Amino acid sequence: MKYLSLLLIFLFASCGSNEPEPEFFQGEAFGTTYNIQLYSKSDVNFQKGLDSVIAAVNHSVSTYIPDSDISKVNRGDSTVVVDSIFKEVFEISSKINKETNGYFDPTIGVLRNAYGFGDVKPLKNIDSTRLDSLMKYVGFHKVKLNNDGTISKEYPQMYFDFNAIAKGFGIDCLGRYLESEGVKDYLIELGGEILTKGENLAKHQEWVVGIETVTSELDDRSFAATVKLKNVGMASSGNYRKFRIDSATGKKYVHTLNPLTGSAEQSDVTSATVLAATCGEADAYATSFMALGLEKSEELLKDLPNVDAYLTYTDSLNQDQVFITEGFKRAMPK
Repeated sequence: MKYLSLLLIFLFASCGSNEPEPEFFQGEAFGTTYNIQLYSKSDVNFQKGLDSVIAAVNHSVSTYIPDSDISKVNRGDSTVVVDSIFKEVFEISSKINKETNGYFDPTIGVLRNAYGFGDVKPLKNIDSTRLDSLMKYVGFHKVKLNNDGTISKEYPQMYFDFNAIAKGFGIDCLGRYLESEGVKDYLIELGGEILTKGENLAKHQEWVVGIETVTSELDDRSFAATVKLKNVGMASSGNYRKFRIDSATGKKYVHTLNPLTGSAEQSDVTSATVLAATCGEADAYATSFMALGLEKSEELLKDLPNVDAYLTYTDSLNQDQVFITEGFKRAMPK
């Protein structure tokens, strides 16, 4: 789960009497909460539809639901015919896995569980020998989506964890549902990740949100910048709140793992906020940049013309710095 929050600056702003009236929806989904603002002239029961979408995503890719498709696959059931949600998440993951040279890899589930960031108890000791044995079960090239909809794994122990993309993709599914009902202007915020379409009609402007500072406290949040969004997804990742200290060794493990080495140590990138065409892609790239580090992230961004990023990092003198792509700068209010 991502813990770098985004403030919806104008989400609950009041509207004048002559302005379009927004509808608001709030609830719980994917282990967090959501807020939706939309403009519609129809009498559709949006809440019922939103609930149905959330249930469908959970049934497909939630590792916390025992009878979900992903849970069955993780238990080694090779007869499961996965649904369209699983297939699309798998295919997007495959694309980004190739683009990042393996730094984005949803087969790191055994590592997440071992380090204590999954849904089982962590291992008491992770030495080099144990890590080598775990790495045998990591690698997206070791899994395959078959033509009949089943999943093949090189090793039955391999464990899918779409945590770094499923929430963003779930938001995209909510957006698709709204658009299927004729909604052209909306903002979905779920667990700090955002998808926007159209404009904030009451304000006659693009949607505006804030990016939380790395040093922000949960009970006293501060924001480093604001950004204007229209027809774009936005997701953030950061390790400054999500980590675990081993009680026996005192070693700090961060939740962003390096799929190539199995390491759970911090790279020089301390947070990543990403703009992309979809929230699922933004979600996955944000996690990737955390693992890649600044230099590799900059190189990758040069090859991703439709992806922009706001990265905080520590330099060689351990000073906090910020890298912002030109496209992200253009989205920031002057």
